[in-house]
Amino acid sequence: MPLRALVVDDEASIRTLLELALRHEGFIVETAATGAEAIVKEAEFAPDVIVLDIMLPDFDGMQVLSKLRASGSEVPVVFLTAKTDVQDRVAGLTAGGDDYVVKPFSLEELSARLRAVVRRARRFGDPDDAVIRVGDLVLNEETYEVSRGGDPIELSTTEFELLRYLMRNPDRVLSKPQILDRVWSYDYEGKQTIVELYISYLRKKIDAGRDSMIRTVRGSGYMLRTPQGEG
Repeated sequence: MPLRALVVDDEASIRTLLELALRHEGFIVETAATGAEAIVKEAEFAPDVIVLDIMLPDFDGMQVLSKLRASGSEVPVVFLTAKTDVQDRVAGLTAGGDDYVVKPFSLEELSARLRAVVRRARRFGDPDDAVIRVGDLVLNEETYEVSRGGDPIELSTTEFELLRYLMRNPDRVLSKPQILDRVWSYDYEGKQTIVELYISYLRKKIDAGRDSMIRTVRGSGYMLRTPQGEG
């Protein structure tokens, strides 16, 4: 069954961005712009997880969480905020939050974290739920381990996020703007050449000495394909 996510943020642009991104990842999504609206939506929508901004116009995310817990709700909560102070992070987790994502953030990372907190909260499921396989290429979203043909591959955080996006969309051409939107932070304003750079990094690690899986589709973007003769 698809997971249900409630996105709570007072910025309409961020709510829209997260709604579209999470729907693309298979979530059913509802949104709220205030703490009061979030509490009502939580009761009506019964989400599996809440993405909760700390800075809200009526009362803050900590208070929202406190009210939810007081009402008996045990829904996992991932705090979303621009604050970077360690004390703020500790306060969010101490208040009963399950995870903490600081803006700017990777949409792929946020999606993975939401699924992870739901798995932990439910305390069930096959560990293979966190594993993505394309041919002999294997990626574990929880342990951040990657291997090909059984050989471990060390990736940087950005390389991992890029590979995860490619592996979630095998045999599909992904444009540079799409990749930027999904792998880099939502407010990234750099050049699209960074995509070319990281694709080249991945090729050296994923395709080195093996059949090529990462293909360039001229004028369109990139595609991850299963090597001929595999899966």
